[in-house]
This record gives sequence, structure tokens and C-alpha cells, in this order.
Amino acid sequence: MEKAKEVAHKITHPVSSSGTAKGEEHEQQPVKPSLERDVEPKPTKVHLPVAGTEEKCLYSPSEKLRGKRALITGGDSGIGRAVAILFAMEGARVAIAYLPAEEEDAKHTREQIEKNGGQAILLPGDVSTARHCREIVDRAASELGGIDILVNNAAYREEKADIADITDEQWYTTFRTNIDASFHITKAALPHIPAGGSIINSTSVDAYIGVPTRVDYAASKGAIVAFTRALSNQLVKRGIRVNAVAAGPTWTPMLAAATGGTRRRLQRREARTGLVIIRLWTGWVSRARWRRAMCFLRVVIRSL
Repeated sequence: MEKAKEVAHKITHPVSSSGTAKGEEHEQQPVKPSLERDVEPKPTKVHLPVAGTEEKCLYSPSEKLRGKRALITGGDSGIGRAVAILFAMEGARVAIAYLPAEEEDAKHTREQIEKNGGQAILLPGDVSTARHCREIVDRAASELGGIDILVNNAAYREEKADIADITDEQWYTTFRTNIDASFHITKAALPHIPAGGSIINSTSVDAYIGVPTRVDYAASKGAIVAFTRALSNQLVKRGIRVNAVAAGPTWTPMLAAATGGTRRRLQRREARTGLVIIRLWTGWVSRARWRRAMCFLRVVIRSL
């Protein structure tokens, strides 16, 4: 029990390399990277770790998603990029939504998809507005000929040590991006998703842990868990599966920005979905494992 308390304390009270508590070193933090090209060390895209070694092997696809059509928000970088590339390698045609400021990352993702024999449609815009959510769904459905898989992955996160420091605008931006967008996009996409389709939402272990420097983010991710559970019960009669993947510490531009570009190792966590539990690697979770979890939810899980 004491060991569990110690681990929980380390996770909920992160400490910087200088020994100061997270949130007490704002003035010393370096410029935050917003593009994946600026993140160090560089994340892997199509390679998986080999158990018991430091080596990596190329992911071997088997056409699990052959003929499927996928819309992925936040698909230009991070977990979204890894999912987009894997889905394409497995045979799906993908459309990725992203912020215009991240055009360079989006183009690189498309290059990686095409390099691996896939197709990608780029949909720039801000998913924090309901109008744009409807527009990207309409365009994706038109260009793909429908939507079989929807991945609500776009997210916004900003660290604040005290709730008093969270501005109204930060709170609204976090919720508009993290949960409102999932609602608007899902609502607009449902007429295009046939029976046998799948909706996968990206939540976070923050929804269960309660990291004190991410009150607004944790609250929005908790809302995604509730949204996923309620929607899965509603859509089961239509033959549409709804699940969520609760990401742990994953090396992405958003996490690099939150840590000032410094990669830290955290303790083991369990990632819970709305309907299943996925146990993941101790320490930093590789994005390859997250994309495999997404593919697992699309291919294997059946509606209850």
C-alpha cells in the first residue's frame, strides 16, 4: 500500500529535473515545440520494440482494414499520426484533420502514408468550432465515399499549477477542443457510418489519476469517458462500436510542449477504455502500441 501511495504521489506531483515542483518554473522553461519536427528525441512511426532488446522491427501489416475509410482528428502528429499511418498500412483510406499551423506536420504524415502505399486526404481547420466540425465530416465523407472509422483524437492541454491561474478562455478552449469537438464530429459523422462501423475516442489516464496541474484537461478527458460509455450503449443497437483509449505518457508534440521539451519517465499505469482494459508498457508508452490498440478496437472488439 505504501508503495502504491508513493507511485501515485510521483504521478500527481511531477517534479522537474531541477527539483522544483511542476508549475514553479514557468520563467525557466524553454520555447515549447508545436511541430513534431522540433521534438527530441524523434518518435518512431512504423517500428515496434522487440521484447527484451533495444532493437526495433518494422510493423508488418495484414490488410486488417482493407477497403475501410477513416477520419482521424489531430492526425498530423503524435498519436494521431501513428494511427493514420498504421490504418493506411492496414489498407484503409484516411482523412486527417489538423490545425492550419501544423500544415508541415500534416504534409509529412501524408508523405509517410503514401510512402507505405496508402492514401491520405488533408483537412485543415479548427475543430473547436461546430461549423468546421461539420465541414470536415462532409468533406471526408464526400472524398472517401463514406466513413467506417472515426477517431476523435484532437486535443488541447496547458499546464497550470493553480486553478486560479486557469483563465476562462483556457477552460473553454480545452473543452471546445477535447469534448465539444468529439460531440459535433460524431453527430455529423453518424449518418455516414454504417452498421459494423467504429468510433474510437482518445481520453487519458488523467481522467482517473487527477494530475493537479491539469485540472481542466483531466475534467475534459473524464467527460470523454462518460461520453464514450453513454454513446456505446446508445449505438449498440445500430451495430456501431464505440470505445476509448486512455493514453498514458506518450512522447508527442503536445507532451513535449507541456514539459518544455524535456522527456521524463513516469511509473506504470493501466490504460482503461470505455469497454475494455488495456495493460501497457512500463514507463513511456510508445506510439506504436497506441496505434495497435486503436487497430485492435476497430478489428477485434465486438459490441456488448
